Amino acid sequence: MDTIGKLLLLFSASFCFYLLVALFHVFYKYWWIPHRIRFILNSQGIKGQPYEFIHGNNKQIVQMQREALSKPIGLTHDIFPKVMPHYHYWIKKYGKVYLSWNGFRAQLEIAEPELVKEVLRNSDKAFPKRKPTYFFEKMLGDGLASTEREKWSRQRKLANYAFHGESLKNMTPAIIASVETMLEKWKGQEGKEIEVYQEFKLLASEIISRTAFGSSYLEGEKIFDILMKLATIAGRNIYKTRIPIISELWKSADEIESEKLAKAIHDIVMKMVRKREEKVENKESDNFGHDFLGLLVNAYHESDEKNRLSEQDLVDECKTFYFAGHETTNSLLAWTFLLLATHTDWQDRARTEVLEVFGNRNPDSEGISKLKTITMIINETLRLYPPVNGTVRRVAREVQLGKLELPTPLELDLRIIALHHDADLWGDDVHLFKPERFAEGIAKATNYNAAAFLPFGLGPRSCVGMSFAVTEAKIALSMILQRYSFTLSPAYVHSPVPRLIVKPEHGLQLLFHSLHGDA
Repeated sequence: MDTIGKLLLLFSASFCFYLLVALFHVFYKYWWIPHRIRFILNSQGIKGQPYEFIHGNNKQIVQMQREALSKPIGLTHDIFPKVMPHYHYWIKKYGKVYLSWNGFRAQLEIAEPELVKEVLRNSDKAFPKRKPTYFFEKMLGDGLASTEREKWSRQRKLANYAFHGESLKNMTPAIIASVETMLEKWKGQEGKEIEVYQEFKLLASEIISRTAFGSSYLEGEKIFDILMKLATIAGRNIYKTRIPIISELWKSADEIESEKLAKAIHDIVMKMVRKREEKVENKESDNFGHDFLGLLVNAYHESDEKNRLSEQDLVDECKTFYFAGHETTNSLLAWTFLLLATHTDWQDRARTEVLEVFGNRNPDSEGISKLKTITMIINETLRLYPPVNGTVRRVAREVQLGKLELPTPLELDLRIIALHHDADLWGDDVHLFKPERFAEGIAKATNYNAAAFLPFGLGPRSCVGMSFAVTEAKIALSMILQRYSFTLSPAYVHSPVPRLIVKPEHGLQLLFHSLHGDA
């Protein structure tokens, strides 16, 4: 046999070997593991959807979502069937714990409060956060929302310092100034329709820019714009099946675009950091600042290597807080105003309380803590329209959860919206707006079941920005109630949709009426 023949034979043998390895990998990952997990859970009484090779249940989910989103629902707060139709249908079919498949990944769907509580408290570290998918990693990186262990502990301390206590109190003037800017734009709009979802989006963006990053909305505008593009890409890829081998060899258009957008955010954030560094170098300032960005830059320059933030860590934290810091509050404000526009008796009660506490003065920290009626309204809004409708954990090792023996690899998908709309937990009036549920506090409202109400999570990984978001909402709501009454515009079409957070698909149009003549 000549040399060329030998080379061809060697190439053919190598190709066949690698093909066999690839086929075995596909068989093991996409057939053997799913069927093993299904057998283990089925043998313990867990039912669920059958596994379709590679695709899992993704094709069914996409079809059910399309159908649900195409149907009008009228002005009801029973939003679970529209926002998460597959979960709603399968919970009714299989119960509050069932098995489903996101592609080849096994997901144990859990809407049983005691099990949810056990997972989120994660006392023996068996249920860490799931590693973010490719697109979510590009959007938020390995920031506080997804990182683990020592890195999480270090970054949580920074965020706690920035968004609680005295630091939070010091943010009040900046929040008030941002609301005043918005209200100035509304002057002369008496009786006219205002699309407040967009207004609140700008407001929340301005507030997080001012308070956490020491910049105006205009400076942070590019970051918000890029994050929204990344969120759109991430959202449309949640249930998109990745074809084995092929998806590992070729990047999709969305993957290429996400990389460009992530690089653009990286460059903008580091430009902001350089400005802080230059001020210190030029002796224009003796520190990097005391806001969240200043704390991050300080940690970036930390002499102790163990506590030092890398450049990527710094960027990832900025992305996380830019996104979470405005999307959550935007959603909360929009749905609160929808509920008060359609329940004007509660709007009147809220206004009376604001005027009793503040009169016509701007809110202050001491007064904010006295707003009992507004707190009840906000809690009921968060129950009916939780900004985040679920959270995912993974099973780090074989472990017992309740009476179940859980195998690996397995993800635990905790459906917050299912808990918030569960008649077994809240009663037959579960879909009605009744802030009086919270008259004696959250514990009494939930019958001391901590996992019945989870708008900001539970346990050590609960949302670090909870106090910030609620304070922001209370200030904005108080200042608007002092000046206006408002009703729903006939143009409003009720269509809550899941776009990472629950949003009004067609915006929120309200009619405002000045309480003091010409606004």
